[in-house]
Amino acid sequence: MDIATKAGDSAARLHIVLAKPRGFCAGVVRAIDIVERALDREQGPVYVRHEIVHNRHVVEKLRRKGAVFVDELSEVPAGALTIFSAHGVARAVEQEAARRGLPVIDATCPLVTKVHIQGRRYARSGRTLVLIGHAGHAEVEGTIGQIDAPVHLVSTAAAVDALPIARDTPIAYVTQTTLSVDDTRGIIAALNARFSDVTGPDISEICYATQNRQGAVRDLARISDLLIVVGAANSSNSNRLREIGAEMGIPSHLVDDGDGIDPEWVRGVTTIGITAGASAPDELVDSVIEALEHLRPIVISQLNGIEENIEFTLPAELRHERRRTSA
Repeated sequence: MDIATKAGDSAARLHIVLAKPRGFCAGVVRAIDIVERALDREQGPVYVRHEIVHNRHVVEKLRRKGAVFVDELSEVPAGALTIFSAHGVARAVEQEAARRGLPVIDATCPLVTKVHIQGRRYARSGRTLVLIGHAGHAEVEGTIGQIDAPVHLVSTAAAVDALPIARDTPIAYVTQTTLSVDDTRGIIAALNARFSDVTGPDISEICYATQNRQGAVRDLARISDLLIVVGAANSSNSNRLREIGAEMGIPSHLVDDGDGIDPEWVRGVTTIGITAGASAPDELVDSVIEALEHLRPIVISQLNGIEENIEFTLPAELRHERRRTSA
C-alpha cells in the first residue's frame, strides 16, 4: 500500500502514522533471498534448520514454494541442501552437517557472525566472556555454541551481581543483536561497576537495524495515542518495540497481522502509530491498515526518519541465481 491520504468524515477520522524505518532489515532480506534463490537452483526440496526468520507468514510462504523447515539436522535426508537460519547456529550443528556430508548454505546475518568473531577473539585473549541476551533465543544459543570457552549469559543488570566471577577477572562482553544501546546500557554499567577490567565492542558496532527501529518507535510514541507493532510473538526485536511504547506510557500491542486488531483499542483514539519488527514484511503492515480502515475513515502519514541503504552480500554460490518474488 502506498503512503497516501484517505479522505473521510473529519470528525471521526483516524490518523495513522508509520514509523521510519520499520520492517525488514538487510539481514532478513538476505536470509529470505538465500532460501528463494536456493529453491530456484535446486531440483528437490531445500531444508531450513529452524525458522529462517521469526515470522510465520514469511515461513509459510517459503514453505509453499518448497522449503522444508526442520528443528534438527536429523530430519534432513542424506545429501539434501540445508540452510542455517539468520540467527546462526552452534559449531556442533556445523560439525554434524559436515559429518553427514550435507551441502550447507549459511544464512546467518553478517552482524550475528560479527558477534561470534568478537566473542572468539575476546576468549582467545584470555578474558572471561559475558553475553548480554535472552536465554533460549536462537541467536543466543548459536553464539554460545560458537565460542570454545565458558560464556556467562546475563539479561538484566541485577544478574551481573550473581555472576560467579572474581572482581579482578578481566571481562569482555558481547551482545545479542536484537538488543540496542539503550537495552544494554544498564547491564554494561553494572559490569563496569563490579569488575575492574572490562572491555566490549564500541556502541557504533551495535546492530544498526535494532537501534534505528527503536529510535523510530520512540519518536512515534511521542505523538501517538496508541502503538501497534507488527511482528511475531517469538520475535525478540518486535517484543522490544512494544515494550518501548509501553514504557513511554501509551497502550501498545503486538499483532501478527490485521486479524489481531481489537476494535476496542481504537475507541477514543485519534492517532495510532504503527511500526514493524525487522522480520515483518510490508504486506502485514498493509493488512493492519486495512483492518483499521474498516473501523474508521483514516489518513496516513509517515515520520521523517533514517533512510537505510545497507545491503549484505549473498553467498558466492547464489549471487547469480534468479530471485523469486520476495516473501
